Amino acid sequence: MKNILSLRDVSTRYDHVEILNRINLSVDQDALVSLLGANGAGKTTLLRTILNLVQPYEGEIYLGETRIDRLHTDKIVSQGIAIVPEGRGLFPKMTVQENLFLGAYLERDLNKKKKRLEIVLALFPLLGERLRQSAGTLSGGEQAMVSIARGLMGDPRLLLLDEPSLGLAPLIVEKFFITIEQVNKENRISVLLVEQNARKALSIASYGYVLQKGRVIIEGTPERLLESNVIKQAYLKED
Repeated sequence: MKNILSLRDVSTRYDHVEILNRINLSVDQDALVSLLGANGAGKTTLLRTILNLVQPYEGEIYLGETRIDRLHTDKIVSQGIAIVPEGRGLFPKMTVQENLFLGAYLERDLNKKKKRLEIVLALFPLLGERLRQSAGTLSGGEQAMVSIARGLMGDPRLLLLDEPSLGLAPLIVEKFFITIEQVNKENRISVLLVEQNARKALSIASYGYVLQKGRVIIEGTPERLLESNVIKQAYLKED
């Protein structure tokens, strides 16, 4: 199957301190790939590196056949990547609708923006009732919906999700992962999901990677990762 994203021997550093060491990672077209690891493992840095917010000092990154590690971030986004950042990243004083339309800022055709809004509201019908409400007044689960919907407004080929379940109640987490799976399978959007909730992440993934201190220590199918004693002890403790 064709790769939509490919990192080849990618390394990054902050102030001469190495954060990622020769990362090799790929996401197939229409796949949902989970990236697991503890705090400080380098997961968020990896996402920032894909967007060239952190520039790798070695290695190459491709979106499809296009090399993107030498492009500016806005050009990378225009190639079809959207990110849902950790902590949602919403503008609390702006309405839900205004936050959503920010996700489509590169699209100048108003009719296309409205069509995308219809699509995301079909996924998140509750947001249709909240369009004129300030984002900061929403519950945590509703804000999480807005953050993903805003990412989808950019009509991405690849969606990067950074700890989307963080801070959500268990019942909301269950529904949230169902929605992520729906986005992947029904909307045919490839997903790279960064998560600490390993069980949930692997339950919807087709493949997974585990980062430890900036290195991929194991990769494989969810079944392989779940059977690994190292992974069980480090990442699959009881929720």
